[in-house]
Amino acid sequence: MKDYLEKFKKVFEREYTWIEGFMRNVFRYGHRTALFDPEKDEQWTYTELNSEVNRLANAMIADGVGYEDVVMYQLFNCPVFAFAYVAAHKIGAVNCPVNYRLSAGEIAITIDDSKPAVFIYDKEQEETIAKALEMAEHKPRRVIMMDSDRKAAPMDGAVSYEEYVASASDSEPVLDYELSIYDETTRLYTSGTTGRQKAVPLTSINEVLSAHDIIMHFPLNYTDSTMNTTPWFHRGGLHCGGPNPTFYAGGTIVVMRKFNPRVCLQYIEKYKLSFVIGAPAVLEQLTEMQQKDGRDLSSLKGIVTMGSPLERAACIKYQSVLTPNIFNGYGTTESLWNTFLRPFDLPERAGSAGGACIDDDVRVVKIYEDRRADPDDICDTNGVEVGEVIMKAPAKSPYTYYNNPEETERKYYKGYLYTNDLGTWDKDHYVTICGRKDDMIISAGENIYPTQVEEVLNKCDKVADCIVTAAPDKARGEVVTAYIVKADPSLTYEELEKYCKESPMIANYKRPRYYRFVNEIPFNATGKKLHNKAKVMAAEDLANGLLYRV
Repeated sequence: MKDYLEKFKKVFEREYTWIEGFMRNVFRYGHRTALFDPEKDEQWTYTELNSEVNRLANAMIADGVGYEDVVMYQLFNCPVFAFAYVAAHKIGAVNCPVNYRLSAGEIAITIDDSKPAVFIYDKEQEETIAKALEMAEHKPRRVIMMDSDRKAAPMDGAVSYEEYVASASDSEPVLDYELSIYDETTRLYTSGTTGRQKAVPLTSINEVLSAHDIIMHFPLNYTDSTMNTTPWFHRGGLHCGGPNPTFYAGGTIVVMRKFNPRVCLQYIEKYKLSFVIGAPAVLEQLTEMQQKDGRDLSSLKGIVTMGSPLERAACIKYQSVLTPNIFNGYGTTESLWNTFLRPFDLPERAGSAGGACIDDDVRVVKIYEDRRADPDDICDTNGVEVGEVIMKAPAKSPYTYYNNPEETERKYYKGYLYTNDLGTWDKDHYVTICGRKDDMIISAGENIYPTQVEEVLNKCDKVADCIVTAAPDKARGEVVTAYIVKADPSLTYEELEKYCKESPMIANYKRPRYYRFVNEIPFNATGKKLHNKAKVMAAEDLANGLLYRV
């Protein structure tokens, strides 16, 4: 029996990687379309996609890039993103897609944290990338420019993607090492409570089982075509109908570089899409456009949304106008989605985050001021008592952060991820999210931490102090709002707007859209800023017209 188990372990650990799943589909579905870019009217079968991947993989090997080296890319949804994702898997490197909305300073921090051997960027972002590379202490071995029009010359020190792969072989890469399900294959950065983002390292088995989770919950198969309208650098972009599960299932990805509701509806009708994935704000825009310019959406098996709950009235509208098959997932970068609402749950369960996914354990535990509750210290399942939402997702979570033991200790406890989300649950264990312990702002699907924005604002010489919170917004859900105590009476709202736009340490989507000058900001007895009180104040001030919109 022992010999048998050793043989099984060796086969399982070496053969059950994500890249082995991809290669099975190259063999089985080589003639089928794997990737289609309508904007450029280009498509790749699985055989052709594999050849493109091999060219990039072999070019990187020739460059000395290999096992555990980081391949960082800041790209919009595009074919090169897909090539890079699969190529890194092939050579045992670590995929590291980063948010294309970050500022130069934030990108530099990410570069210094992960120390990429290769950095691939979109020509559209070249000015920001140039600043980031200048600011970063670590210098990537190779910087590659991707230009969707294939006409522009790269900046000094960079090479175009076409030039980089031009002479590389499209044959299978030859490695002098074996790949394992335990290899780190992807590293995703998620928002941190300070300027430093947290890096989530995913192993190959995490990626395989993440794909399985999507495949069984949609469900998804090789006849399906998907289009994820959200950025692929997100966990929900990459792993929910993006390259990870779709290529693993043998389906077809239709690329949408940037979301446009009219174009999205045209693609659904023209290309007979099975699944479309987007934030709730995307569904709202699609609904408005469909009511104006109705398209045939009968091919849809589902529209999948994540990021925030669906209100009942909105859900009914989406089901009526778009498709009855609306899905809603809730989760984290660390663990993909962990609760799920299926069409048969809606609209009755609208407003909740759903019940636990098949392989996950989701609980609501009590909250204490001086300690965190044990996983068995659960709240009443009465839909009333508020606690912290915790989850166990051993298939999809690495249970650690890269290069960040302090945050690992803070977030993981006794096999569970402590989310800092506040919620209730009912007798069927359906969870409803009530708020966030850490005061994080979610604006248009992006996580924004007030303390990071406050740190930037407080460096302005004319600011004595500030508190950052969120005001409600119909389109974005929430918008960043700053209350400012002046150090210099001459300070204006326009100066603050200009200061934030010019700061290399804050991304454009994180800068405040509303301001108000105040004489003091709310603190508790121990000197901690009361963000919860500020949030209530922001909603009232917005309703009363006291906030200044920049």
